[in-house]
Amino acid sequence: MAHPESKSELFPTIGQVVDETDQQQEAKETQDKDQADEDNEEGPVTEIESLCMNCHEQGMTRLLLTSIPFFREVVVMSFRCEHCGFSNNEIQSAGTIRPEGVVYTAHILTREDLNRQIVKSETCTVIIPEFQLTIPPSRGQMTTVEGLLRDVATDLSQEQPLRKIQNEVAYTKIQAILDSIKAVLADHDDEEEEAEDAVGPVKPKPKAAEVDLPMKPFTLKLDDPSGNSFIEFHKSMSDPKWNLRTYHRTRQQNVDLGLISADAEDEAPKIDDADQLPGQGLEGENEELFVFPGTCSSCGHACNTLIKKVNIPYFKDVLIMSTNCDHCGYRDNEVKSGSAISEKGKRITLKVEDADDLSRDILKSESCGLQIPEIDLVLQAGTLGGRFTTLEGILDQVYEELSVKVFVDTKTDDGAVEGFLAKLKECKNAERQFTIILDDPLANSYLQNLYAPDPDPNMTIETYERAWEQNEELGLNDMKVEGYEGDPNQEDKGQAVSKAS
Repeated sequence: MAHPESKSELFPTIGQVVDETDQQQEAKETQDKDQADEDNEEGPVTEIESLCMNCHEQGMTRLLLTSIPFFREVVVMSFRCEHCGFSNNEIQSAGTIRPEGVVYTAHILTREDLNRQIVKSETCTVIIPEFQLTIPPSRGQMTTVEGLLRDVATDLSQEQPLRKIQNEVAYTKIQAILDSIKAVLADHDDEEEEAEDAVGPVKPKPKAAEVDLPMKPFTLKLDDPSGNSFIEFHKSMSDPKWNLRTYHRTRQQNVDLGLISADAEDEAPKIDDADQLPGQGLEGENEELFVFPGTCSSCGHACNTLIKKVNIPYFKDVLIMSTNCDHCGYRDNEVKSGSAISEKGKRITLKVEDADDLSRDILKSESCGLQIPEIDLVLQAGTLGGRFTTLEGILDQVYEELSVKVFVDTKTDDGAVEGFLAKLKECKNAERQFTIILDDPLANSYLQNLYAPDPDPNMTIETYERAWEQNEELGLNDMKVEGYEGDPNQEDKGQAVSKAS
């Protein structure tokens, strides 16, 4: 016969069952609430039912508010349709428009670089010069370099059969771009045909970064006037294959971004009314702005060159020349001396210790050479022409010029070029101390003294006598500045008569 206690355990009363059930339900609700709070702290995701534009069934859109390291806060939107498998994603900036536009440049040299993440806003233009490809602003997107190329290949391939019949010229040009992209992605036409003929879900293609095949290097540029785009760098901002440049937006770009009204264009100051231009030069004769009509060296259309005389404190007068073509967008600026030729040359040496030194104003004339001994950088006279910028700006220009030209063939230098550019970028970002030397035989270059009029403890200025070879190269040996008023032919005849007598 069974014990009475064992019977009560096997057949509990209804009250005991209710109590135990309530306790279990409360524990489960507490656990679910704690788990939901943890999920919200990691990254709150909002789900919204949306119409699928592919099959017209109901899909799901997920919104995530997140922050990208070294960038800013963004809103990531992802759509997925369980009926047809269509998916799409888009990204929008959650911050304000930056005061300046940005140009990100990444040199894609190896397949590992195809994994770099990209944030492309709806105002960003993507440029790949090697493919002669320019993607105009479109929807915002968060992807990788490989994902961007696959999207481009998919979009361009859709109308190719129709283009082949209607416009064979356009078909040939687009097909050349597609062939270049497929070579990078390691895709083949036969694989695509098999995928089209296959029944059921298509197997995903292997990542191009994992394929063991050679790849032709190329350059990827993101030009965003709103400053809300980004390309991932490796390890740190000293990545030699990555560069960031900022620029001032044009009036039309401000209009396109909605920052100013297009109707306010008539209220802008005109070039002819130079006296009313804000911020132009100092007082007195420096306010005059000269306009010289000419032709654009890029497209041949008529354009104006603006020349302004500016006085640099504790230095001399200089002429700033600026050319801007409204037809093709070509821009150029240069600085020339507005004073007499100095009797001696000048050598300026500055020890750069921190980021404050990078903000010093610098005037590098076209006759000035630049050196940084710590990284073996030597720029001959004439390189970059005349520039009036900051020390950081001149290093940015040197980096951009070298990174575009030296990354053409990086397979034969055993990483020497990449190592040199990494050192240059460390100097540009003030991550290491270095010495910069400006050697100008005409003494037309200038480096700002932060302690002026007192001497700068980190700067040394030397004057020296020019050698005969330097004067000959500059054309000073044959220059006649006295007694040139008379007729040279008449003087030659007089000398001949005196010798004959």
